[in-house]
Amino acid sequence: MMDNIIEIKSYDFAVKIIEVYQNIVKQKQEHVLSKQLLRCGTSIGANVAEAEKAQTKADFKAKMFIALKEANETSYWLRLLNKTGYIDDEKFSTLFNDADELISILVAITKKA
Repeated sequence: MMDNIIEIKSYDFAVKIIEVYQNIVKQKQEHVLSKQLLRCGTSIGANVAEAEKAQTKADFKAKMFIALKEANETSYWLRLLNKTGYIDDEKFSTLFNDADELISILVAITKKA
């Protein structure tokens, strides 16, 4: 069971990303850009989960840096999909703020590591 904030928030964020992806595919019939969002948006939590079970401190740090890079990429795809009308402003604002919060937490973790 998840017991730390970055694991919980990145997992919950991945669930939201999957829901948005499903909606874009179903409602807008868009498969290429939304797949990019799906990949990086769910990768954040996957890398955090891997980092939590890292064998070394270097491995932990590397996985957290990858999670941070994925969070930054997710922000990019969210902005692009919003600007092109695939994600409405309300959903975008929520997801973008969530991504920004993940980025802030991951920056703090990687600076400490």
